[in-house]
Amino acid sequence: MNIGRNDPCWCGSGKKYKKCHLPSDLARPDSSTNAGRGRGGLPVKTAGEIAGIRAAGSLTARLLDLVADRIRPGVATAEIDSWVHEATIAAGGVPAPLGYRGFPRSICTSLNDQICHGIPDGTVLKTGDIINVDVTTILDGFHADASRMFLIGAVSGKARRLVETARECLNRGIRAVKAGNRFGDIGQAIQEYAENLGYSVVRDYTGHGIGREFHEEPTVCHYGKKGTGLRIEADMVFTIEPMINIGTHKSRLLDNGWTAVTRDGSLSAQWEHTVRATVRGVEILTAT
Repeated sequence: MNIGRNDPCWCGSGKKYKKCHLPSDLARPDSSTNAGRGRGGLPVKTAGEIAGIRAAGSLTARLLDLVADRIRPGVATAEIDSWVHEATIAAGGVPAPLGYRGFPRSICTSLNDQICHGIPDGTVLKTGDIINVDVTTILDGFHADASRMFLIGAVSGKARRLVETARECLNRGIRAVKAGNRFGDIGQAIQEYAENLGYSVVRDYTGHGIGREFHEEPTVCHYGKKGTGLRIEADMVFTIEPMINIGTHKSRLLDNGWTAVTRDGSLSAQWEHTVRATVRGVEILTAT
């Protein structure tokens, strides 16, 4: 993550925006110290690193709880960004997306056919919308990443079923995590459930390792075959974030260079947690 501490973002709602900055006393993480490596060559976290990610995860969960309490029809996505930005700073954290590879906001808000990386702006939520809010927090040098879907007012049955399916895909992917299992086990658990119900799993975007840096090894695919892929080791930390579409799994990128949408304009839904593999199973580090 290479961002100056005073790089600006634009916060606000509707057509009224205010320029805001990260306070100068909030340092970005020093990524020069990397985690140890397991037998397969992938990062394995120390107890201290896991504690740091867990604390960042607790803050990330609280920020999503804040969104859940306030989101409603009539709210602009830029307002959601402002809520999270201000609450993150007040808690002593740093919003990881702000300035990451040039990303202009503190969170991602992906609406309806947007798969991921939607940029908050003056778009106002209306009854019937579904939206993913993706929050990544840095606290004391450690990252944690999670996202949730929100139903805005009364939504259609097909939209609700998609959102519920995407959440169950996440749950099934998480249940496949255990030291000794393989990353393909996660992918199959998600893909099999989604496709059996007639949905598709996005291939172009994946989960990832996380810790002192926003994106680390390994890459976590949400499709695959049981018994394939690298072996999961205890104290690996990574995200699982399946993106599930009603139509085709194929995506296209908008002209802003960030936002991915479904190729056919169909609805998309995503849920995400940061997890730690253990000998007995899994710990969700971004649980409420």
